[in-house]
Amino acid sequence: MGYYQCSPIFTAENECQDCSKCVRHCPVKAIKVADGQARIVPEKCVACGTCVRVCPAGAKRVRDDLTDVKQLLQQSKKVFASLAPSYVSEFPGIPTANIIAALRRLGFAGVSETALGAQEVSAKVVRELNEGRQKLILSSACPAAVTYVQKYLPEFAHSIASVFSPLLAHCTMLQQHYGSDVAVVFIGPCGAKKNEGDRHPELMDAVITFTDLRAWLGETRINPAALVIGEEDRFVPESAQEGALYPIEGGMIDTLRMQGGSDRVHYGTVGGLRGIEHVLGDLRPENVTLPTFLELLACRGGCINGPCATPGQAGLKQWQEVISRANIPAEPVLRQPLSNIDENICDLPLPARSYGEQEIRQALRRVGKESRDDELNCGGCGYETCGEFAKAILSGHAESSMCLSFLREQAQKKANALLHCIPSAIVLADNELKILDCNCSFATLFDESLLEVYEVCPGLAGASLRRILPFGELFEEVLKSGESLRRESLHVDNRIFDLTIFPIDPGLVVGGVITDVTDSELPRELIAQRAQEVIHKNLKTVQEVACLLGENMAETEILLRSLVEGFAPEDATAHKLVPSVEEK
Repeated sequence: MGYYQCSPIFTAENECQDCSKCVRHCPVKAIKVADGQARIVPEKCVACGTCVRVCPAGAKRVRDDLTDVKQLLQQSKKVFASLAPSYVSEFPGIPTANIIAALRRLGFAGVSETALGAQEVSAKVVRELNEGRQKLILSSACPAAVTYVQKYLPEFAHSIASVFSPLLAHCTMLQQHYGSDVAVVFIGPCGAKKNEGDRHPELMDAVITFTDLRAWLGETRINPAALVIGEEDRFVPESAQEGALYPIEGGMIDTLRMQGGSDRVHYGTVGGLRGIEHVLGDLRPENVTLPTFLELLACRGGCINGPCATPGQAGLKQWQEVISRANIPAEPVLRQPLSNIDENICDLPLPARSYGEQEIRQALRRVGKESRDDELNCGGCGYETCGEFAKAILSGHAESSMCLSFLREQAQKKANALLHCIPSAIVLADNELKILDCNCSFATLFDESLLEVYEVCPGLAGASLRRILPFGELFEEVLKSGESLRRESLHVDNRIFDLTIFPIDPGLVVGGVITDVTDSELPRELIAQRAQEVIHKNLKTVQEVACLLGENMAETEILLRSLVEGFAPEDATAHKLVPSVEEK
């Protein structure tokens, strides 16, 4: 399937919500923020999956190789599943045989435990411990931890055990047992295993996560718990024993002791990349004087808490699930490790660029930090100190907008500029109608004597709005309803106001914009009043004229009738010579 150029961890475009949570939690700061998008920096990333776990928008994701696996199963070669031992905590209560049956239904020729490879790794490490040639040995089991040491603590790279990880050792075993032409797909809770597959395509063909497996089972409507199992539904070529303890903290150390690890060695487990930095950060390998073995794990609690494991169970319950289902031998087991699982671990230090004090100070000035007293080191940007943030800005991995105190200060400046430059009266008040801030126009709107108070206490903070405004009840109405209120031509005494009141934080903070429109509104009202008076007079005149016209027409009709009746002959038709007003 070839070497993947795509990083195991990536950002889904347009999904990032610019919250910087991934920056705050990434232990190596392998995040570059540009144009509000937090993207993975592949050369710095160790694929620990912390960003995947904490991203609230689901924008950080593990590369999906499920399509490649489905295509692989369509080929003629046999495909075996290497199942991580943490499956017992991922599918609690489901018998192992049912999980195997489900994977066989998906098309795998056989299912084998990655824990078999873990036992081989332990056997090789026991040999190194018992030989005692070096004081400090670090485990090679967790690929994210190994990559972290190589990139960020390169002086300890040669302290890593010179042996494959359990997964690569297991792939080697499967090829020896079934032939070099078989394909192997790892299934587990870890995205960092994809890096191993990318580096060793000759051993492993693909990696899918438990998240992928659950989606695949849902897509094919396979319910492992409901399957009828058969004789063939068992691990091949055999079941693992003590290696099944690897997915929990201290599990590898338990297997070392079961295989005869030296009692002269001091054993310890370090969980989390920050824990590894804390333990090894200020140390040099040559300063380790006691024989020591450290089990390094990128995920605290072990692989059962991997970034692609389903959360839910308590840690102790997960531990008990793993231990109770492990086939631990009653007596110590002395194993002879495979001869071809050696790994040459080299250091891969990141190219470090140093910045001068002047460059750092210039970067800090971009975010309003002129002196060291301005450096809050609040961590809101995701970096421990303002100095580290400045270096990230200089390297192009951070933006000035990530500084929360700078954003707050800029927003406050803009708000103050708007507040004090707008000619209208503006006031902000809390839910008790105590003034939070106002401009000078508001202070002199109803009582010019307040100007002296305003000069002493800008913004009149704490003053009672009710005692200043004659319509404070309108602000109370907006606080209760949460709806904006607009009043035009509001008459107060001999003045007229345009008023807009709006909620800022519903139920808690309310704002108002008040404009005195008396000078402009009064002439308009006078004109309207005079127009009404003229209209009234005109209507009265029209009515009087109409009345007079009606009386004159009635008198004229009577006179004409009398004349017609006096001169016309006694003929019925004569009355039609002059029609009446009604006939007209």
